[in-house]
Amino acid sequence: MPLKPFCGAKLALLFHDHLLTYRRDVKSTIPFPGCWDFAGGGREGDETPVECALRELDEEFALRLPPERIEWRRNYPSLARPGWESWFLVGHITQGEIDAIEFGDEGQYWQMMPISDYLKHAEGVWYLQDRLRDYLAQAS
Repeated sequence: MPLKPFCGAKLALLFHDHLLTYRRDVKSTIPFPGCWDFAGGGREGDETPVECALRELDEEFALRLPPERIEWRRNYPSLARPGWESWFLVGHITQGEIDAIEFGDEGQYWQMMPISDYLKHAEGVWYLQDRLRDYLAQAS
């Protein structure tokens, strides 16, 4: 899978024209405080990018998806660690899964946000907006 070491993964989960997002905590010790983010985070141990993203999804939203539900993935240079990679993954969720979300203790609250709103949101994480645009361009 990855040729370079990777430090984390983010997962965009889509439901029709909406996207699972959450508002980050407002803390000076974290990147992008108060911004709208996706499930994901730092790699633990020897996880693959998919394992990392799905573990974070479970921790943050209490959702357990099988790896087959990840339909798109791409590696990008890490912004936090030069010479490393980070991964961006995309999958789809169902209304039943949205209804089953139990939001964890990271972040303020979550929302199913229209994709078009996220892409232009001043408080969206800019690099996730760019990566989501990459996916949408390739998916169309």
